[in-house]
Amino acid sequence: MPSLGSCGVLMCVYTEERWTVMSEALDALTQQTRSPDEVVVVVDHNAALAARLRSERPSLRVIANEGARGLSGARNSGTAAMTSDVIAFLDDDAVPRPDWLERLAEPFEEAAVVAVGGWAIPRWPTSGVPAVLPDELLWIVGCSYRGLPRDRREIRNVIGCSMAFRRQAVLDAGGFTDGIGRVGKTPLGCEETELCIRIRQRQPSVRIVSAPDAVVDHLVSPDRVTWAYLLRRSWAEGLSKALVARLVGASDGLSSERTYARRVLPAGVLRGVAGGRRGLESSAAIVACLVTTTAGYLCGSAATAGRRRGQRAA
Repeated sequence: MPSLGSCGVLMCVYTEERWTVMSEALDALTQQTRSPDEVVVVVDHNAALAARLRSERPSLRVIANEGARGLSGARNSGTAAMTSDVIAFLDDDAVPRPDWLERLAEPFEEAAVVAVGGWAIPRWPTSGVPAVLPDELLWIVGCSYRGLPRDRREIRNVIGCSMAFRRQAVLDAGGFTDGIGRVGKTPLGCEETELCIRIRQRQPSVRIVSAPDAVVDHLVSPDRVTWAYLLRRSWAEGLSKALVARLVGASDGLSSERTYARRVLPAGVLRGVAGGRRGLESSAAIVACLVTTTAGYLCGSAATAGRRRGQRAA
C-alpha cells in the first residue's frame, strides 16, 4: 500500500442556510499550510445551491450527488469523482484551522494508515456554552468529546466533520453505506463508524489513527443546544447504532460505546453533581442521553429482529 501522495478536500453541502459558514470554510481552505491538490464540493439534490456556488465561486469544482439523497450518497459521489490518493472530508459548517490539512495528512506517511480522524471544537451560539451539553456529550453536536484520545494513537473510527481516508480504501470497501447517516436535518449518524469497521474487518493489518492537532471549529446552531435536540439526537444515535451492529456485528459495532458508557459517562455524572446547579443539569443531561440512546438502540434492534422474522416467514 502506498504512503501519502496527493491530498484533496471534499465538502458535502445541502442547504443555503449554511452559506455564511460554508463560505468561511472554503476561504480557509485557500489559506492552508498544505494546499489541497483538489477541492470538490458535492451538492446534495439542491439545484439552486449548486447554481449559486458555480456563479459566486466559478473556480470551484461543484458536482451533484448522483446517488441517494443524504450524506453517504454525497460522499460516495465525491469520492468517485476525485483523483487524490487521500481525501479529507470537511463538513459545510466546520471551519478548518490553517494547519488542519497538513496535520491530518501527516499520519498517511505510514503505509499502513488508511484513515485519520481530526479534532472538532464547538463554536457556540452567542448564548454561550449550554449546561445541557457537557464535554462528555459534545458528540451530540458533531464535536470531539471527553473520552477521546488527545494524542496520536490507533482508534476504532474517525469523527465525520474532520477526517481523511485513502481513496482506494473507501472504494475497495464499497464506499459509505446508504441508509446510514444524516439526510437533510434528520439527525442520524454513524456512517463513518460503519465504514471504518468494515475497512478493518476486510484488512485487519491496516491502521486508523487520531490526529487531535488537526482542528476544525464546528458551528453549533441555536436549535442544537436544547433539551429537545439532545433527546432527538440521542434517540437517532441509538437507532444508528442498532443498524451498525446489524451490519458489522455487535462486538465491533459497540466496542467503543461500552467503554464510554461504563467509564466516561459515570465520571461525568459525578463531576456534575459536585458542580452546583449547572453541574446538576449537566448530570441530568448525561443520564437522559444514555437512557434515550439505549431506548433507541433497543427499538432499532427489535425492528431489525421483526424484519428478519418476517423474511423467514415469507
